[in-house]
Amino acid sequence: MLSQPLSLPCGTTLKNRIAKSAMSDSLGDGAGNPTNDQIALYERWAKGGLALSIIGEVQGTPHFAEKPGNLVLNNHSDREQLVRLANAGATDNAQLWLQLGHAGAMADAPISKPKGPSALDLPGLICGGMSLDEIHALPAEFARTARLAKQLGFGGVELHAAHGFLLNQFLSPLFNKRDDDYGGSLQNRMRLLLEVISAVRDAVGPEFPVGIKLNATDQLVGGFAEDEALDVVAAVDKTGVDLIDISGGTYFPGAASSSDRAGTGPYFLDFAGRARAKTRIPLMVTGGFKTLAQAESAIADGMADIVGLARALVVDPELPSYWLSGQRSKPLFPRFQNPPEGGVTAWYTMQITQNAKGEAALAPEDLETAIEAYESRDEVRRRVWNSMLG
Repeated sequence: MLSQPLSLPCGTTLKNRIAKSAMSDSLGDGAGNPTNDQIALYERWAKGGLALSIIGEVQGTPHFAEKPGNLVLNNHSDREQLVRLANAGATDNAQLWLQLGHAGAMADAPISKPKGPSALDLPGLICGGMSLDEIHALPAEFARTARLAKQLGFGGVELHAAHGFLLNQFLSPLFNKRDDDYGGSLQNRMRLLLEVISAVRDAVGPEFPVGIKLNATDQLVGGFAEDEALDVVAAVDKTGVDLIDISGGTYFPGAASSSDRAGTGPYFLDFAGRARAKTRIPLMVTGGFKTLAQAESAIADGMADIVGLARALVVDPELPSYWLSGQRSKPLFPRFQNPPEGGVTAWYTMQITQNAKGEAALAPEDLETAIEAYESRDEVRRRVWNSMLG
């Protein structure tokens, strides 16, 4: 089942049913441009047999970045390096898409001035509220970034409306306290998302893939929940989207991410089954796939059209080639003893760097060293970011 091609509504065909979902690989140079390590990493993943890779959190401007290792795609970008990245990710007929993001209220404060739908003053999260003029400018900003992605040779784009980033913030009543046309009812809270989708599709034309990453749930009391997410899926079905990537959870301070929670199977398949009745757009389900049997079952049962792998491809970059030939049932995941908040993410991020460099894998015992290296690198890149992009 995993080896079957998948045709998207725009006419593009993915060669099989395995994708690398977006992660913050943190491999930008600190000035928003790709590094040679990042280029090598996406070539390695492409050679590993997958059909699609998505690069996490590519910004249209440097003002609301999630991390100082993010890429920034605008008229000041290093086009030569970006073209090299696009070509590397397309090795062996793979697709490389850019996930277009805006961290909003969750922007990295040392390199930005966080702003979301509404001003918030909470433990660990302080942000301003966007003006109507700032909101009205966002669809054109996303459209410009998407148009550049197409011009530089990337295979498609994915709009990030999950995990607590800006478009998800507008959907969530925890972040969105507005009382104008962009707040209150779900119809108003999804208004910006639909405007962004429309502007991006107009910018890239009908034959360029446009996906969206959408939370099934924020996994927070009072947040964006499944019934509302299904209504958003139904609304997206009437747009020009080619792939709905279903995930969940948020990076709200103190909240557990989906990838850190306990469990032995995919997290959002039940929601995908409900979403299937709301849309004809192909569904990608991301999160919790740990075995070949789980991935095959999701496709065979019609719950997903393509499976999104993240940490599995960090510990085993060539896993798709083994799954497609039936040679390996599951990757070997590390086990950590009482890791601090954010520690596991830091370990996986530094393991991504090991993969990019072709160096030996980290051990679970390297957790403390990995956290120190992760934090130190971010501090260096924040200084670069502020000196060159601030």
